[in-house]
Amino acid sequence: MSEWWQSDVIDEGRLPLMLLFGSFVLTFLITRGITRLIRAGHGPFRNVSHGGVHVHHAVPGIILLITGAAIAVAAQTYLWANVAAVMVGVGTSLVLDEFALILHLSDVYWDKEGRTSVAAVSLAAACLGFAVVGITPFSSADTGFEGVVRLTALGATVLHYGTVVLTVLKGKYRFALFGCFIPWFAWVGAVRLARPGSRWARHYSAARKEKAARRAARFDARWDPILDRISDFVAGHPTRPDPPPESGAG
Repeated sequence: MSEWWQSDVIDEGRLPLMLLFGSFVLTFLITRGITRLIRAGHGPFRNVSHGGVHVHHAVPGIILLITGAAIAVAAQTYLWANVAAVMVGVGTSLVLDEFALILHLSDVYWDKEGRTSVAAVSLAAACLGFAVVGITPFSSADTGFEGVVRLTALGATVLHYGTVVLTVLKGKYRFALFGCFIPWFAWVGAVRLARPGSRWARHYSAARKEKAARRAARFDARWDPILDRISDFVAGHPTRPDPPPESGAG
């Protein structure tokens, strides 16, 4: 274990990234636990207010994120790089946990729209997790080959990210994001029909648009309930008006 820690973590310079990932996930779990206790009226926790204004936890999150980013830019030692990583991880988690509020400019923390925050946190955590284990979007281009092999690798990389762009145009954003790290997702997203309303679907014939709509409806009917149950388990079931609109829950 000590040899692995030294060779794969310390020597490879991955400790800051691991600290960022760990603090990001831990902060999200703690934050959701506290907000659920506040919502249920249990425990010593209460919403923070100042002058009658509810202070959402995105506010300290932004402060930590900005401070951590500044420290990371100015860091001259490994210690400060690790400190910055923790601050950025905590701050990013607090901000993304209220991503839906920022997106809608409304306190939708416990509304159905609030699930957007859980999706944002999940996608960010997945990307950080890929980076921690060494899977990066540009790893396919990072080869030690020369000549034709290097050009082949470059061509494969360009083709790969072409499928990622195509997947985005088809409105399959989660597939595109994961496709940056695992090419299979991008290839599947690029080959299958676009989602209705996407830029790519605008060029479909009426019959093809109808087929795309049916396929998207089947996909959503199959997977949305599963994703909703997972989201409810992690973040709590959305209700309204609990907590009351004027009080918030962050």
